[in-house]
Amino acid sequence: QGQLVESGGGLVQAGGSLRLSCKTSTSDYTMAWFRQAPGKEREFVSAISPGGVTAYSDSVKGRFTISSDSAKDTVDLQMNSLKPEDTALYYCTRSARYISIVRRTNDYDYWGQGTQVTVSS
Repeated sequence: QGQLVESGGGLVQAGGSLRLSCKTSTSDYTMAWFRQAPGKEREFVSAISPGGVTAYSDSVKGRFTISSDSAKDTVDLQMNSLKPEDTALYYCTRSARYISIVRRTNDYDYWGQGTQVTVSS
């Protein structure tokens, strides 16, 4: 029921683009992407509500775009103008309680295994 499957990570040069995709079992709750770099805490990247409201962290605003397809139950993260500091393990996550934008890790109940994004300088 809560399974999330991510795809699309990889190695890219600075300035390049990647698109992450996440398959979920339902689009009825808020979905988000978080990331975690080595030695750092997991941090919020972007979220999208079932109504299509989106939110971004200041560090990715203007470069990343989150989108969802309710027919396919997928959430994508288009990442442009990538920087070395974007290097991290990216996690797709879904809330089982919220339909509004939330940004804390404990607002989310189901997590994918993560997909690695590495940006070389």
